[in-house]
Amino acid sequence: MYLRSKSYSLLVVLVLAVAILACNNSNRLPDTVTFTEHIAPIFYKNCTVCHRASGMSHLELVNYPQAKSYASSIAYVVGQRMMPPWPADPHYTEFSGQRLLTEREIKLIEKWVADGAIEGPKDKMPAEPQYPVGSAIGQPDMRIPVQPFFLKANSNDRFLLVKVPFELPRDTYASVIEFVPGNSNVVHHVNGDMIKYDFAKKKNVMEGNRVVDMVNDSSIVEAYKKLGLPNDDGTYPMLEKSVVNYLPGVYAQKYPGGIGGYALPRKGAFLLNDLHYGFTRSQDIIDSSYINIFFARTPPDRVVQEFQLGTVGISPVEPDLVIMPNTTKKVYSRYTVQKDISVLTVNPHMHLLGKSFKAYALKPDGDTIRLISIPKWDFNWQYFYTFKKMVKIPAGSTIIAEGAYDNTKDNPQNPFSPPRLVRDNNGSMRATDEMFQFIISYLPYKDGDENISLEPKQH
Repeated sequence: MYLRSKSYSLLVVLVLAVAILACNNSNRLPDTVTFTEHIAPIFYKNCTVCHRASGMSHLELVNYPQAKSYASSIAYVVGQRMMPPWPADPHYTEFSGQRLLTEREIKLIEKWVADGAIEGPKDKMPAEPQYPVGSAIGQPDMRIPVQPFFLKANSNDRFLLVKVPFELPRDTYASVIEFVPGNSNVVHHVNGDMIKYDFAKKKNVMEGNRVVDMVNDSSIVEAYKKLGLPNDDGTYPMLEKSVVNYLPGVYAQKYPGGIGGYALPRKGAFLLNDLHYGFTRSQDIIDSSYINIFFARTPPDRVVQEFQLGTVGISPVEPDLVIMPNTTKKVYSRYTVQKDISVLTVNPHMHLLGKSFKAYALKPDGDTIRLISIPKWDFNWQYFYTFKKMVKIPAGSTIIAEGAYDNTKDNPQNPFSPPRLVRDNNGSMRATDEMFQFIISYLPYKDGDENISLEPKQH
């Protein structure tokens, strides 16, 4: 028995040694790192969805000359994990479609740059990915232009109310409605609803202006009248909320299995109630954004619902979001769910003074459900984070969102020098005001929801 045990022990040691050697070999970098063999596959997997012609980035990294010209900058931003931009902590929660470079991929890029950014054998170059034109998710069935808007050079933030009417041959359904910025360098975000008219009360859905600039029109009621939104008798139509939205880095989400989607009337309109243009630089710009519609043959089996904590939400910000100059501040908002829900997507939101964000749910038995942690807030990248599978939050659980703000001169994003008092200002979306929101998209829970994959699918 002793001899047999000893032989087994030697076998285990040998297997472990082989495994360790194989692991070390897999992590060992090639003596020569080239663009065609090693770097292009990394870029095509993680970067060129944005860094391409008609992508959201202002620079392209599709071929060797493009990549070489930015080589030293690329090495720096990937080494600092600034790119690909993914603010959420992957060790706290993993999400569907997240783009993160492995340590080995980062080392490969750094070595490639350090060794002179060699091109490599041309026959080793992988095929360039085929991306949809004019969309981030696929070929749309219908495209509706948004009224072009002229922005003078050195303009400050602009907030528009925009009506985008449409006519269809008949009532139908949409699986996805996607906003595509004409100029992603100036379009910061869009929050859009769908107007659902009763045609007995509204004869002409096309009447009215297409755009109202809220710099000049402070009254929302007057702005709605200029857009021709009221019914003919002066009443207002129903709105279906959050139908079309946009943030830098955000892609329209198509959930699987009949989840989500919208009923489209044959005549209607989208109301972009918050089209935000950021500061423009040294040249005039005309933005020509548009909306893509992806039709569906049948109505959705399950309609996605939404609520938000914090600013203008169902739970207050505590303490009040008033940040004195030269101070830091922590706030929170909490809400107890009254029924079992299945969470699909979460969207944290802060402005320029934000420093960190964290959200979780405390179950009635005391267990914690991790939702999201963003240790280093970045105003420029505010995603809708979709879970890999639905997350059940049982009735009686309390969802808690926590945020930290920095209103000192040490915050490089501080819009004021010297720092000034900053507050939420009744839900103002201006970047120089502040917000604290946690938006949750969910379904009423059904048995088995935890096993439904939410991984991204092409339309």
